[in-house]
Amino acid sequence: MGIVRQNDLGSRDACTARNARIPPMASRKSAQARAKKIKLLMFDVDGVLTDGKLFIFPAPAGQNSLSQAIPDAPQGGFAFQSQSMIEAKGFHAHDGIGVSLARLAGIKTGLITKRVSETVALRARDLKLEHIYQGIQDKRTCFEEVMRLDGIAPDEAAFVGDDIIDIPAMLAGGLAIAVKNARDEVKKVAHYVTPHSGGDGAGRDAIEFILKAQGKWKRVLDQYMKLRTPSVQ
Repeated sequence: MGIVRQNDLGSRDACTARNARIPPMASRKSAQARAKKIKLLMFDVDGVLTDGKLFIFPAPAGQNSLSQAIPDAPQGGFAFQSQSMIEAKGFHAHDGIGVSLARLAGIKTGLITKRVSETVALRARDLKLEHIYQGIQDKRTCFEEVMRLDGIAPDEAAFVGDDIIDIPAMLAGGLAIAVKNARDEVKKVAHYVTPHSGGDGAGRDAIEFILKAQGKWKRVLDQYMKLRTPSVQ
């Protein structure tokens, strides 16, 4: 696997890293007002969809980590490389259901992360995320390119982050979301802070907040349950 971008953007240069200054915060509309417009929701991974811990295990005999096939992570990202060790992360099931609810509501979802991990690739495919970017250091540029190609205005996009590398991307959209365990600098620029920490349902919190602000929550829940409950004969 020599390419870590797993969607249909035209070229590796689409999200080329470039220096990005953090812009000043936009005018203070309420978080609910911002959430009403959201059509695209993107997540960081480590510390947002996971608790931020990285687990390194010995690989089974004869098995190498995926990252070994990626000698240089593109665009300033980081790939774990080892012939004898593998990297693992933990994800929360609540976030997975949240992504399904977002899809039913017509909201696109995706991730942008600096690290490269087979675990993330598998989880993203399992959730059927529309946009999957690994090995990205300049998350703002990547986020802006996704918006452009999807025809989504900045005030229709949201980014969820936890550390300072996420701030430029958070401020590029209309709704900046920080998880409960985010660094103080990240919380200061966020319009909304989730009640749960990363890896403990923070992604679900972000989705619920947006769907409730848009008045879609009850309809989407009913639709989700109907799809998964057999009809009574």
